[in-house]
Amino acid sequence: MHLLLVILFFLEAQFCVQSSDSNSPAGENLATNGLPFPWSKVRLPSYIVPVHYHLLIHPNLTTLRFNGSVKIEIDVKNNTNWVVLHSKNLKIFTATVLDEHEAHLSDKVLSVLEYPSHEQIAIFSPKILTSGEKYFLYLEFGAPLSDGFYGFYKSTYKTKAGETRVLASTHFEPTSARMALPCFDEPIFKANYTVRIRRGPSHIALSNMPLEQTVEIGNGLFEDQFEVSVRMSSYLLAFIVCDFRSVSGMTATGINITIYAVPEKWHQTHYALEAALRLLEFYEQYFNILYPLPKLDLIAIPDFQAGAMENWGLTTYRETSLLYDPDISSASDKLWVTMVIGHELAHQWFGNLVTMEWWNDIWLNEGFARYMEFVSLEAVYPELKVEDHFLDTCFGAIGRDSLNSSRPISSLAENPAQIEEMFDTVSYDKGACILHMLRNFLTNEGFQSGIIRYLHRFKYSNARNEDLWDSLIKTCSEEEFTAGEYCYSSTQATKNAYRFAGEHIDLKKMMYTWTLQKGIPLITVKRQGRKLYIGQERFLKIVLPDDPSWHSLQEGYLWHIPLTYKTSHSDYEMKHILTTKSDVLTLDEEVDWVKLNSDMNGYYIVHYDEEGWNALTELLRINHTALSFKDRASLIHNAFQLVTAGRLSLNRALDLIGYLKSETHNVPLLQGLGYLQSFYKMIEKRNIADITHNLKTYILQYFRDVIDKQSWSDDGMVSDRRLREEVLSLACDFDYPPCLEKAKHLYNSWVESNGAISLPTDVSETVYMVGAQDDSGWAYLLEKYGVSMCETEKSKFLSALASSKDSEKLSRLLQLGMDGTLIKTQNLPSLIYLVAKNPVGHFLAWDFVKKHWDELVEKFPLGSFGIRNIIVGTVTQFSSTEELREVENFFKSITEQVSELRVIQVATENVEKNIMWLSRNLETMRTWLQQRLN
Repeated sequence: MHLLLVILFFLEAQFCVQSSDSNSPAGENLATNGLPFPWSKVRLPSYIVPVHYHLLIHPNLTTLRFNGSVKIEIDVKNNTNWVVLHSKNLKIFTATVLDEHEAHLSDKVLSVLEYPSHEQIAIFSPKILTSGEKYFLYLEFGAPLSDGFYGFYKSTYKTKAGETRVLASTHFEPTSARMALPCFDEPIFKANYTVRIRRGPSHIALSNMPLEQTVEIGNGLFEDQFEVSVRMSSYLLAFIVCDFRSVSGMTATGINITIYAVPEKWHQTHYALEAALRLLEFYEQYFNILYPLPKLDLIAIPDFQAGAMENWGLTTYRETSLLYDPDISSASDKLWVTMVIGHELAHQWFGNLVTMEWWNDIWLNEGFARYMEFVSLEAVYPELKVEDHFLDTCFGAIGRDSLNSSRPISSLAENPAQIEEMFDTVSYDKGACILHMLRNFLTNEGFQSGIIRYLHRFKYSNARNEDLWDSLIKTCSEEEFTAGEYCYSSTQATKNAYRFAGEHIDLKKMMYTWTLQKGIPLITVKRQGRKLYIGQERFLKIVLPDDPSWHSLQEGYLWHIPLTYKTSHSDYEMKHILTTKSDVLTLDEEVDWVKLNSDMNGYYIVHYDEEGWNALTELLRINHTALSFKDRASLIHNAFQLVTAGRLSLNRALDLIGYLKSETHNVPLLQGLGYLQSFYKMIEKRNIADITHNLKTYILQYFRDVIDKQSWSDDGMVSDRRLREEVLSLACDFDYPPCLEKAKHLYNSWVESNGAISLPTDVSETVYMVGAQDDSGWAYLLEKYGVSMCETEKSKFLSALASSKDSEKLSRLLQLGMDGTLIKTQNLPSLIYLVAKNPVGHFLAWDFVKKHWDELVEKFPLGSFGIRNIIVGTVTQFSSTEELREVENFFKSITEQVSELRVIQVATENVEKNIMWLSRNLETMRTWLQQRLN
């Protein structure tokens, strides 16, 4: 009782010395023991800053618990009695404050207050901590290894002999370092880390830095002591205890790169080593900054929710994102592994060396890393044709951004669920696409020199959105400005002006229009003689211009758009900056056609007048190669997006792709085919028999030549192989007899050899899908799934199993995914999506999600990739008003949980979009098909 009174006295006295950051009385927030908690905000106070963490961690892989201690050197900015920091699900055994000589400030046990709703703890020091003095906070703690995919968690794998082995691994981004140690778990609080890990003799320990020494400490335990880290944010700290094997190599600049994997998957690590060596050397040259650590490890974790994580010096991956088996992995698998490695290595500079100040600007990390995947692979692996894939990235971003539920790239995010949701299509894909637009605007050299300036200016520090724009253009003299294409004038008269196509542009103002407002612009084009009448408005797929709400949704939206265009009379690209709602351009001469957004380098949709669409449709029919493959693909994309928005008739878009019989490039071919297939899948789920039959017949007739010339092999360039993979999958899915016969023959040969023969990797998934359609084939694939030692092969098996037309089999799969033994929990979100897109399974999957919602939220936190993929994957299969009501009612029933989740609005808007598409276009589709087939 006496101690309680003393604590309460100091709590009251504290507000004389508490930082002014606190903005509400302490009494409003009660700790778990009923005492007032001294801090009211979700964000930590800034009056104490961590300088250096000395961490000892000991995971016990038998009891599945870990214990640890951390001594944090802190810098006190304002006088205070309180240290407030993060802790989640940790038991704090001891808390002590030490002076700069590491002597105890108090001989009493210090009280630790816990405030779980903010994941914070507060330690009270009876002696005031004085500004400018150095102190140490010492804590001892423990917890079970987490069952999920965050914090310090348990992962398992099975050997070929069937033995289950356990490892412990970390995943801290964005807010889970606090689950492994008490820390200042915000990106602004960069510090150095000295890590020691205790382990048994049959395991190895890994952390961000190289091993300094190993000490035997008795009881069969060893302590691995690692070198001091560079200054970094808490979410980049990593440590792993496992029994993996590795393969290593050295870059030209002396960086040791090592790939780790489960021992029996060691042979799948060699491609990753080659890619990591080549890509790291590329980045060192491109950024003109040497990788700052002595080593870089890449490790494939058997249980991993995301694709990969960029922990500095110890990057972690899903097995499908790092391991490559040339006998099993397809061309698409190889491209994926290379892109993910390129992404995580780019983060070593964008994210790790320079970190966003707060999660609202996570796009500075993720948009750059996504874009650098393409820049690096284009330079290092040109044969992978990554530029073919980039258009799909921007098309995906547009799909999300053209809904009203989109958000600005730089958005408010405070609590962990909101922060989790920032890791989305907008941050990654839209971020990459506007950087691509900017690079084309500034030129490659201007863009590269600008980001080098940015990295040098903010290295080992934090940056905000505006810091990037300030860094991108160098300052120059008036003479240089007059002669140059990419620099700011140093004179006041033209400050912040940038020369583009003879115009002076304020780059920061321009880029704010792309990062601080949501949505994508629609450029309208009307040609009259030599005049081009250009307008801009916000592109929305669900609201029509004649809808009363349209005008309110357009208000205040204006972009500064770097327009590019080509004409029938120009073999070069022309440029213009559109900074107003409308403008008029004068062409040098009369032209037959105009195509805006050359090579889809700009992030905007283009809508031509009737004459404009007619001219481009005719051009594709008579001479499609007059436009680049990127221009052809973007025309197809824009046309069908405008159909969805009710701005263009379906007839016109279908007529536009009438030229595809002559198309030889896989990107526009797959773009057109993809739209037809998506329409088929939506109409099939609505059980509209005549249109389903006629659309299938039309596709198989129209694309028969393309289908028939595909070989069942792995020959050809990557683009040929990608086309083969997609086209043969579609043909067999549509029951095209020659496709089914060939697939069945290959499948039977494979089964007869008991899986010993290698199927052509690009068509193996199609072969498995055909094989899975009867009972014995399905059972055999499930058996093979259980024993396969290759995750990419297992993912193909799972796709095939989920394609069954037997609802009982699909239910069994979902139950196996929930159980998490045969089908790992990490694969459950993708399994639910696979079942949902199967016409037999879309109600099954939705019912499963509703029934198991609470269990799913336990496995995957709200806002996480997993939950978002589950919600969007199941809900967007629906296309009727009854289904929409059903979805809305379910989300209303769990409002308390999901009220702040943006993904709910995204999912329901997608259903509304499907409903509107069918109501507008079904009859048109019916009539158009009847005319073509007759």
